[in-house]
Amino acid sequence: MAVMLMVLAAGYGAAAGLLVPRAAYRLAVEPGEAWRDRCPCGRPVTGPARGWLGPGRCRACGPYGPGAVASALVTAAVCALLAAATGARPELAVWLAAAPVAVLLAVVDWRVRRLPDVLTLPLAAGAALLLGLAAFGGGAAGVWSGALLGGLTLGGFYFVLYLVNPDGMGLGDVKLAIGLGVTLGWYGWAILISGAFMGLLLGALYGCGLLLRRARSAERRNDGLKQAMPYGPFMIIGALLGVLLGAAAAA
Repeated sequence: MAVMLMVLAAGYGAAAGLLVPRAAYRLAVEPGEAWRDRCPCGRPVTGPARGWLGPGRCRACGPYGPGAVASALVTAAVCALLAAATGARPELAVWLAAAPVAVLLAVVDWRVRRLPDVLTLPLAAGAALLLGLAAFGGGAAGVWSGALLGGLTLGGFYFVLYLVNPDGMGLGDVKLAIGLGVTLGWYGWAILISGAFMGLLLGALYGCGLLLRRARSAERRNDGLKQAMPYGPFMIIGALLGVLLGAAAAA
């Protein structure tokens, strides 16, 4: 049963991951710019949901956006891990729904240092709503009130970081933190703190490595960390590790 669940989750993740490149290409623009509606050769992007769904490929110019195989493999692996840790509990459906969105957010932030509201806000609202349904249905291992408090707490914490250092932390990170806090808070305060800490630690380690590399090359010494590194991917990885830990402990 567990193996079958993992296989099904991995298959779903692979299929969802194949849709990441097109959406990432369209969303990976600088602040103030409109979402891309044309492929690199200039042809309009068409398809379901006004061109947002579908593979990142054009008949004229070929594939565009991040690699489809890589995004499919990463999303499949994430979904399989979530299925293995969570088992056949109601919250697994929430984790599987959030996984492709989280991968997409990580890709976009890595490419253009931006976390679009069109993804972060629905992620937070959707996670809160779906976890509420999971708790209402019975058989879940978490607590919905804890999820809501987790979202408020982690969002508030990142908002303080933003006020302290607005050049190093963006409001997009704050909005992402709300959704991640909801998922982590589902399993309690210990998991919330652990997931948040792991995200900050991974980001700090990457930032230190970036500064050391910059010091060796003696280039762009006056650039801020906001321009040099994205925080979103590390926040997402930390949240994933926290959810896996909480799900496994609740099994």
